[in-house]
Amino acid sequence: MNQVIEGQKTLDRHLVDFVDMLRSAGVKISLGSSIDFGLAVTELGAGSSEDIYWAGRSTLLNRPEDTSIYNKVFKSHWLGIASMADEVNKLPALNLLFDDLSDESEFEDSSKLENDFVSVKYSSFEILSSKDFSNCNKLELQELFRLMNEIRFTGEMKKSRRTVKTKKHRKFDFERSVKSSFRTGGEIVNRCFQESGKRRRRLVLLLDISGSMEVYARVLIRFVHAVMLSRSDVEAFSLGTRLTRLTKELSTRNPDAALSRASDVVDDWSGGTRLGEGIKEFNDRWGIRGMARGATILILSDGWDRGDSEIVGEQMKRLHRVAHRIVWANPLKATPDYEPLAKGMAAALPHIDNFVEGNSFDSLKDLSILLTE
Repeated sequence: MNQVIEGQKTLDRHLVDFVDMLRSAGVKISLGSSIDFGLAVTELGAGSSEDIYWAGRSTLLNRPEDTSIYNKVFKSHWLGIASMADEVNKLPALNLLFDDLSDESEFEDSSKLENDFVSVKYSSFEILSSKDFSNCNKLELQELFRLMNEIRFTGEMKKSRRTVKTKKHRKFDFERSVKSSFRTGGEIVNRCFQESGKRRRRLVLLLDISGSMEVYARVLIRFVHAVMLSRSDVEAFSLGTRLTRLTKELSTRNPDAALSRASDVVDDWSGGTRLGEGIKEFNDRWGIRGMARGATILILSDGWDRGDSEIVGEQMKRLHRVAHRIVWANPLKATPDYEPLAKGMAAALPHIDNFVEGNSFDSLKDLSILLTE
């Protein structure tokens, strides 16, 4: 259990004292409301007294008659306190004082709580990890890029044609058994057995870099690079008005160098979308010939297409026949009440095994788990 350092007046200590003053003034505040208050300040920041005021008023008050008390206590406690915007980023935990009663219980004597508290953990990462990429600023995106390199894609395993030795009585290994008999005068004393080995299933990434995906594509290409660093059996392509293979360009470990090399070969960044033609070219040149056979295909796209949607359906059907699994990550799927009404998305949907979100770091982590199962 954490300890509060005497004499150190940090932001979390100010928040706790403020809640205690409200309780002493007669405002009934539950534990859940106290936690919500701390999270609200973390979300809004403490750069101005107005942010703290509305964070507290929206989470701590349940009765209209408490508003006047809240205003008086707020002026008394926060008036003259300097901006604490930097404190939010410095604190790893928010210490909230509460007793052993339930969330609905009243705090009758706050003096009894001085030495009885629990540390409720929060961090900027917890908020950032669930934040939509389109709402992140440059600093937040830089942090997300760093975190993406920590995601590990072990990949799905499949049976290999090569066999390995096993102690289980799977399949009698005649060759090894005969060789071992040379040490025993030609008698097969030690019988050897074998079974099919395992190897990773190939992963193919198709990233939509059209104008409608611009905000997400600039983040997801970092994700594609991180995946390629985790495994060697990965192929990467960009989808726009044409198909561009990026496997060689994104294979270098330096992310900045990899993206620079990729930008040099991609001529249709933030242009139109011709998903059908792009998938057809992939099928004809690489996929059907072997690259997609037994592989996991991951398509990162919002499904908007300016071409013929019938081509999308036909080519997705061809791809699905040879691939082990097709996963489609759509950043728009996280939008409330989303429906796949875009003609490209609607045409592709019947041939997709997993339709998931792709708009945040949390969704990419879930995606990495899905692709390992």
